[in-house]
Amino acid sequence: MNKKILIISFSDLKYDGRVSRQINFLKDTYHVEVLALSDNDYKGFVFHTLKKTKLTIIRKLILALLLITRQYKKAYWFQYAYKPIIEKYKSKNYDLVVANDVESLPLAFEINSTNVFFDAHEYAPRHFEERLWWRLFFRDFNVYLCQLYIPLVKGMTTVCDGLALEYNKDFNYLPKVITNAPPFADLKIQKTEGFPIKIIHHGIANASRKMENMLAIMDHLGDNYTLDLMLMIPEYASGKSKEYIEEFTKEVNKRSNVRMVEPVSSNEIVEKIKKYDIGLFLLEPVNFNYTNALPNKLFEFIQARLAVAIGPSPEMAKVVKSYNCGIISESFQPFDLANRIKLLTNKELMECKLNSEKAAKELNAEINKEKLLQLIEEIV
Repeated sequence: MNKKILIISFSDLKYDGRVSRQINFLKDTYHVEVLALSDNDYKGFVFHTLKKTKLTIIRKLILALLLITRQYKKAYWFQYAYKPIIEKYKSKNYDLVVANDVESLPLAFEINSTNVFFDAHEYAPRHFEERLWWRLFFRDFNVYLCQLYIPLVKGMTTVCDGLALEYNKDFNYLPKVITNAPPFADLKIQKTEGFPIKIIHHGIANASRKMENMLAIMDHLGDNYTLDLMLMIPEYASGKSKEYIEEFTKEVNKRSNVRMVEPVSSNEIVEKIKKYDIGLFLLEPVNFNYTNALPNKLFEFIQARLAVAIGPSPEMAKVVKSYNCGIISESFQPFDLANRIKLLTNKELMECKLNSEKAAKELNAEINKEKLLQLIEEIV
């Protein structure tokens, strides 16, 4: 009988490409069950719905008090009220529990106290360090979780070298790197045939990503270039975050060369964006995780055989330089990247696309699958 693995993720699988791929990697070798907020389109595993804990204003105030007084254990179970379900999953005697992101670690260890594998999507102690409220309430809380649980895990992965080295420096544990690359897509390169040059950006809409910088890029580029924004607006967006998205949408509607398009699920993105010429991502390094970002979208641009246009983000720049599949601005100023895009000839665009095709054969989920299966096999 196949070994039993439970994968925990406090996310919606439809839009969580990393966890969806993780499930896909393991479900053919192991009996996989998943505990998450929503299902995805993959088959071959057992899905259990995890109900999101609603934080009312009163509950937020109580949580803040628990955090500020450093009652971290109480704070965790107050924020994630999952104690009633522990016995149900503990009785299933899983051979391994895979915890995605630091917030799922305590629940994972309650279900299986001996065999937990940790996949860190971000560097937890510095996740939103640019925000004062986060530094006051959650930084030390995340440090506490990492100090308590990382020494106990049987294996650990993260998304890039920068995050792996930081975990090793601060917690004396060097994770293996499993990138966010999607499955290999057997696509034909779409030829660039003069203006307008079609640009795409996709991802989560939030203020910290300073999406207005992309509008500034398009103002510099003019009507010979078009930008489609395929943005996923978080359900939890409220207050200033909601106001930012509404104001940003108004700014998009003022421009003739920018439009919003409907988002698709993570496993449909590559097919959806293959018709474009350039994949765009200018991410200011406002925090440690943004500085070291190596996101899904970079690899999806490559699988779609696009030219890539980015700022000087070191982890992304390493990939683009290694395969010569795009352009990198010298700064994070929008006009700098816009000027680099303007200098690209049709011939150079096609050369970048051809190099993306070479990169696509090496930067894909199939290679990551072998790495993860080997790590899991050593444990179970």
